[in-house]
Amino acid sequence: MKKEIIINSTEFETRVAILEDGKLVELQVERPDSDRMVGDIYKGKIKTVLPGMQAAFVDIGMEKAAYLHSSDIRKEFRGRYDSEDVEEEEAPAEIISKGRRAGIETVLKRSQEILVQVIKEPISTKGPRISTEITIPGRYLVLVPDDDHVRVSRRITDWGEKRRLKRVVTPLRPEGFGLIVRTEAEGKNESDFRADVKRLLKLWAKLKRKADTLPAPALIHKEAEMLISMIRDVFSEDVQRVVVDNRVDYKRVVSFARQVAPDLRKRIELYRGSLPLFDMFNLEPEIDKMLVRRVWIRKGAYLIIDQTEAMVTIDVNTGRFVGGKDQEQTILEANLLAAREIARQIRLRDIGGLIVCDFIDMYNRDNRRKLYEEFKNCFRNDRAKRGINPVTEFGLIEMTRERVRPSHMTTLSEPCPHCSGLGRIMSRENIATKIERWFVRARADKKYRYFHLVVSPQMAATLTENGADRVQRIMKAHKFKINVVRDTTVAQEEFKVYDADNNTNITDKYTA
Repeated sequence: MKKEIIINSTEFETRVAILEDGKLVELQVERPDSDRMVGDIYKGKIKTVLPGMQAAFVDIGMEKAAYLHSSDIRKEFRGRYDSEDVEEEEAPAEIISKGRRAGIETVLKRSQEILVQVIKEPISTKGPRISTEITIPGRYLVLVPDDDHVRVSRRITDWGEKRRLKRVVTPLRPEGFGLIVRTEAEGKNESDFRADVKRLLKLWAKLKRKADTLPAPALIHKEAEMLISMIRDVFSEDVQRVVVDNRVDYKRVVSFARQVAPDLRKRIELYRGSLPLFDMFNLEPEIDKMLVRRVWIRKGAYLIIDQTEAMVTIDVNTGRFVGGKDQEQTILEANLLAAREIARQIRLRDIGGLIVCDFIDMYNRDNRRKLYEEFKNCFRNDRAKRGINPVTEFGLIEMTRERVRPSHMTTLSEPCPHCSGLGRIMSRENIATKIERWFVRARADKKYRYFHLVVSPQMAATLTENGADRVQRIMKAHKFKINVVRDTTVAQEEFKVYDADNNTNITDKYTA
């Protein structure tokens, strides 16, 4: 697989695109007015402890308090477990999930100061989610203060390599720290790890001194900006090249690569073409399609993607895809095509949370298994944690995907001011009926007789034209005088009513 990283920088935003075999599969956008928070370390102060929710709210200096759940508290619970049946590799969070934990109220107290790290950015009306387990990522290792384990990334699937890495790294573990071996460490030797540990310990000592001197709430450590973190986390042997269109960012990327991956430095290129970089790779049309509801697949099939606050539903439709004579085989082909595109769209749009994919029903169990295996395989390069369930008898695949920040649908768009994000507005016929009811209420009050009715031109046509002059009927039935005013600034589903005698807006007076 050919993998490329394309970096476009301007004064107002930086965009990093990841391509696999020339196809856009991941996009990260960073703007000066919207800092990324995941990985930031704060010294916080406990505001409220809620035993019933086994959670606490922590002041970290932001407008909204951060949310800390008991499952995200690691060090404070240590020593409170029963020691039976605990595997050597079992993480404390997994032990907590078995129910053998002390109540959060015995660990945290109001006004207590604690060191926390952001693990999920604010989404919608919720504040950031935090953890007391601090992790400091390096190129090949992650340093975990107040831990004593050496763990290896689950993405390294070769058990022989897993054992080798653990054997090499274990002697390097500093006293009082744990280490997590990252996927990029595959095939690396002791000297690479030793240099990484040295850098991480130096950084920890620096931020620990800062944490000991600053009063809460305070920002202790800012995670590397997107450009550097992407090079640190993604730029590896399987990336053929990195293309940057900004000379300043090019020098920064090269400088960082010299520190963490000097052998890959020659794969970084400065783009000098006259055509915009993203246009050169034909990425702009793909980015625009990220916001559309209908996504076309090859051979006429298409997806319908609907995103709500709680979950995302993706529906597969065959459209014009007819296939051959075998109906079951035709459906399998359409579903396999859809599975690949769904996986790409989920990664590209950075969709997280609960996702339900409604594939076309298949009766053959072997075909359902093939679809499930293909769908799982399509996520093999996805950096987010996820869980995928097999295909149900109704053709559904349910999955969860780690959500650490709002999806691109939220960050690159905003709700329609007319439909408030619903995607539909009230019909003109319904609005006309609402207007009629408004005047029925006004008649009961017997206070006003002469009105200005302000509506959109389309609504005015519905009320007065096509041989059904509703305004005339209202005036005749209630002995009113109504002047219809066409206003292009009024939305179709809105209307305003004024008392014509003193030009006072009385719309809300008789609105149900």
